[in-house]
Amino acid sequence: MTAVIIDGAGRYLLARHVAGDRWGFVGGGIEPLEDPRAALRREVKEELGLEVDIVLVVDSYGGGDLTNEYPNGDVVSYVTTVYLCHLAEEPPILETEELSAVGWFFPLEIKQLDRFEWIDRVIDDIGPSLNGLDSAQTAPVHAIT
Repeated sequence: MTAVIIDGAGRYLLARHVAGDRWGFVGGGIEPLEDPRAALRREVKEELGLEVDIVLVVDSYGGGDLTNEYPNGDVVSYVTTVYLCHLAEEPPILETEELSAVGWFFPLEIKQLDRFEWIDRVIDDIGPSLNGLDSAQTAPVHAIT
């Protein structure tokens, strides 16, 4: 699962991943018997040292651009469920085995980064909802109850 963390100004919190050496969202795998939302909160806490509020489910993503080769040589393709999240703007604490940098970026700035290409699909899907979650949404998002 993946956390798309957005602040009140519409900036996305991205991390530069050691594996792949590119910018992307934070997230990870689910432990056996773990609830996906609890796993997402745990991963964000482990990787950034921050708590998140999950706002809604954006969509699920997969395909060729979600294939990754890890430093140990393992190659995996995966499917991820993306959750839109908010957090207080405070300095993140990096988990340096997985992340090398973190920063807040506007969508146009993200297009200039060396990034995992699949995040563009997520940003495009979320785009209309950034101007307020109470406004009419055209993105394929699903509220968490």
